[in-house]
Amino acid sequence: MAAHKVGKQSGAKQALRELGSQLTPIRPWFGQITKGTLRADAAAGLTNAAIVLPQGVAFAIIAGLPPEYGLFTAMVVTVVAGFWGSSMIMVSGPTTAISAVLFATLSEVASPGTALFTSLAITLTLMVGALQFAAGLLRLGGLISFISHSVLTGFTAAAALLIAASQLGGVLGVETERGGGVLERLYRVWQQAEHTNWTAVTISATTLAALLITLRFNKRLPAYIIALAVGSVVGFLVGAPERGVAMFDPLSSVLPSFQAPQLDLGVLRDLLPSASALAFVGLLEAISIGKGFAMRRSEDYSSNQEIIGQGLGNMVGSFFQSYAGSGSFTRSGLNADSGAKTPLSAIFAAGFLAVLLFLVAPFVHLVPVPAMAALIIYVAWRLIDFVEIHHIFRDSRSETFILSATFATGILTELDFAILVGVLVSFSVFLRNSSNPIVSVGAPATVEGRRVFMNAHAYELDQCPQIVATRLDGPLFFASVEHVDAELQRLEPLNGQHRTRLINLVGVGKIDLSGAAFLLKEIRKSRAQGKDTFILVANPQVIRILDRFHVLEELGEQNLFPHKGEAIAAAVRNADDAICATCQSRVFKECAGKAAAVDQMLVKLE
Repeated sequence: MAAHKVGKQSGAKQALRELGSQLTPIRPWFGQITKGTLRADAAAGLTNAAIVLPQGVAFAIIAGLPPEYGLFTAMVVTVVAGFWGSSMIMVSGPTTAISAVLFATLSEVASPGTALFTSLAITLTLMVGALQFAAGLLRLGGLISFISHSVLTGFTAAAALLIAASQLGGVLGVETERGGGVLERLYRVWQQAEHTNWTAVTISATTLAALLITLRFNKRLPAYIIALAVGSVVGFLVGAPERGVAMFDPLSSVLPSFQAPQLDLGVLRDLLPSASALAFVGLLEAISIGKGFAMRRSEDYSSNQEIIGQGLGNMVGSFFQSYAGSGSFTRSGLNADSGAKTPLSAIFAAGFLAVLLFLVAPFVHLVPVPAMAALIIYVAWRLIDFVEIHHIFRDSRSETFILSATFATGILTELDFAILVGVLVSFSVFLRNSSNPIVSVGAPATVEGRRVFMNAHAYELDQCPQIVATRLDGPLFFASVEHVDAELQRLEPLNGQHRTRLINLVGVGKIDLSGAAFLLKEIRKSRAQGKDTFILVANPQVIRILDRFHVLEELGEQNLFPHKGEAIAAAVRNADDAICATCQSRVFKECAGKAAAVDQMLVKLE
């Protein structure tokens, strides 16, 4: 009892130490800061601030919020998530996917742009941050790995179409009712097509052309700012306001101020499903981006620490007029290309953005709405990863199904429901694959001068008439036992009258009580038929499981082998000498020694 109490106390202390290391303001990357990294991070931060200025406005409009809220998110969430996150160069802030989900969710209960809509968005952000922070404390980062990336790919494509459909009215200069899915929005625009404002179309086309030309000329230029400037100049020259073209309202403020979210139990209950979807989308985005850049740069990365950073960023941001944010692939990629070294680059970006806002805020009212709508449609187009979609459709039927189910749900219903469907389908595919491990019979073959084991039936290889080598690849647990049993029975007639079965468990990472019971059954069945069973396993954890479930006791430790060569050598020694004497296959290299011994025995008998 005393030892148990000591163990619990030790575990509690360890948990507190881990929590302290996750939340301490003294971050591990502090030691990597030098004069050189400061210069590199400052340069990268300035470049990032230039691109997020129009992006932040665009994302806020997508979310149905005043433009300044996107910029505030690009300051507060960026700093907090960058400081406490795990990635060295990922930049967080407003993103298109989260903006689209937030808009689709809240536009059903409040009119976008209203005080109620904004209040609900801030409350939702606090809930998203709290859910993410709790997930980080519970160390649930590993669960994200079970969700197929195809969920995010399909969801993002659906979100992109929703974003584009929501901006078509702005491009054409027509007023349409907000809310609804992609098809509903397109239908509303089509109904208003006869009222198209061609001045708005001209401004949109000019802005888009300026963006494409600038990007083609030099991708390091602030293309979005240049394009907006061109669109604004064209709007001024043609007298856009006088021709019925909508213009942006002036920014209500340049810097965020403290404003506590409104908390109501009824509202919190109603928003919980949407908050869960947003929290999941945000973490899937951030962890995917963070892991990708960490692998590319050979840096350490902790999913749980990143979740803590994202949660803190959204919780703190909700008190400073920011809405839910996540990792931004565009800004993170630009940060890496610009030579960023530490998370200070994201902090510099937020500071430079504040300075830029003081300079450009007086001119925001000169920007035509069609100009920004054109940029948002371009951003939506860039969101669709056509290369990845083609790769998925070409190479994987299961991933194609996941992507298609997520995308179709997002187009036909709601984006937050699309995430739920994508996750459920992803888990279903995972469970199906886990419950159907590969069961094959191997035989040696020579490939480029090397002896390797290959699927004997698939490659029509010669097999030993006395030894069958069966390999399992995948977990051997309650959900897969039935499949493995059926596969072994299917292969049984193809294996001939073997004397020894070698079961290779090197590819098995998990065995539960049902899996152990299955092995016990196979061992006993073989011995009842006068045969023997050898097991090949190298993983110490799997060996301990086999011991705990009494498989080793039944098998006998002399029949357990850590290496394939040792197992085959023992099986060859166990083979019937008379059969070996007349065997023409002799597929194993150990057969040569066996044949020599048999020949010598026959000579003595003569």
